[in-house]
Amino acid sequence: MRYLEGHFAPVNEEITAYDLPVTGRIPAELNGRYLRNGPNPLGVEDPVVHIWGMGQGMVHGVRLRDGRAEWYRNRFVRIPGFAPMVHVIEHAQRTFAMAEGGLPPAELDAELNTVGVCDLGGTAEGFAAGAHSKHDPLTGELHSLSYMPGRDFVQYIVTDAGGSVAQATAIPMTRTPFMHDFALTGNHVVLWDTPLGFDGFECRWLPEHPTRVGVMPRTGGDVRWLDIDPVHVSHTLNAYDDDGSVVVDVVTAEGPFDPADPGAIRPVLDRWTIGPDKVHQRRVDDRPQDFPRVNDARATRPYRYGYSAATALYGIPFTPEGMPSDDAFTNALVKHDLQRGTTEVHRFGKDEAVGEASFAATGQGEDEGYLLTYVHDPLRNAGDLVILSAQDFTGEPVARVHLPVRVPLGLHGNWMPDR
Repeated sequence: MRYLEGHFAPVNEEITAYDLPVTGRIPAELNGRYLRNGPNPLGVEDPVVHIWGMGQGMVHGVRLRDGRAEWYRNRFVRIPGFAPMVHVIEHAQRTFAMAEGGLPPAELDAELNTVGVCDLGGTAEGFAAGAHSKHDPLTGELHSLSYMPGRDFVQYIVTDAGGSVAQATAIPMTRTPFMHDFALTGNHVVLWDTPLGFDGFECRWLPEHPTRVGVMPRTGGDVRWLDIDPVHVSHTLNAYDDDGSVVVDVVTAEGPFDPADPGAIRPVLDRWTIGPDKVHQRRVDDRPQDFPRVNDARATRPYRYGYSAATALYGIPFTPEGMPSDDAFTNALVKHDLQRGTTEVHRFGKDEAVGEASFAATGQGEDEGYLLTYVHDPLRNAGDLVILSAQDFTGEPVARVHLPVRVPLGLHGNWMPDR
């Protein structure tokens, strides 16, 4: 079971370390916390049938202030039952570990201790804010699309800047879909109904089920459904409205998709342009990549730059443009210039393991800031927080903060600046 070994192997202890050593120099303008969530399954009874993502959530965090790495902490999300392990976000000046499938978030304090189960995005029908809830940078609202096994509808939930539910719209479905992510523009919500869904309470690929894209006004109303070629959708990079069309940049893969083996697919970056009666699907980059991110100040609006990761989750060789295939590698971060149609690649060393990178903005320019990510250092058998300049993407890291322990490959996180 590869998802319990190597880069995925769980850690056994909660650690606190202060005044972390640094190679390079931490930018003084980075004041805040970099947090990332992921599964940390301990005591698995039968590794053969283990599903990555079913373990208890653990949040890993580094506190930066005035050019110093003040602390590293890793903490289990301590709530009864299935603890949130997909994402960690900030909203209404509170920190939340996020789950999906209708499970509620958990609130964390500033030092990552669990406060308890919370009702963020909670509705009368029992839904809550989903794992890939999205902020609108112009309104401060949190937008969620939530599904729940056994229900034949999903809910689009809007939580205002103060943390109260302002809108909850039920969207009828033909069965419970697996909607890990969705897309949001200034005027629309975009969702997808793929062959991956629930047969009763079992999530599996149902090849006879059509693939379709739905577009709904953010104010609610009817969903306009359009059929597309069969595909699995992993994560959204960004989306925006464009002169009567809706543009969505997403990571997709050919099916079938097995929830028990999420690394078996080959994810690529696509652009969907959704017109009145048709979806135009175009391949942006056919090299294997996932975990796309954007400068959140440009979320839901037209943008130029996106970032993604070639990661050991998939273990598929990634070749920079113009290099022979013998020089391919499996761990890198990629910067996409979507206006020019070009990419830059920051390659990591042999046997290092990189995860999703979050953008930390330091100015008004779209790529004025830094990328932060955890990288496994095989020489130390421990993790580093790596800080890259977005404007010198292929250059040496600005800083590597050396953590005292290994950080398993996980899922999603965020840079949370002091406010």
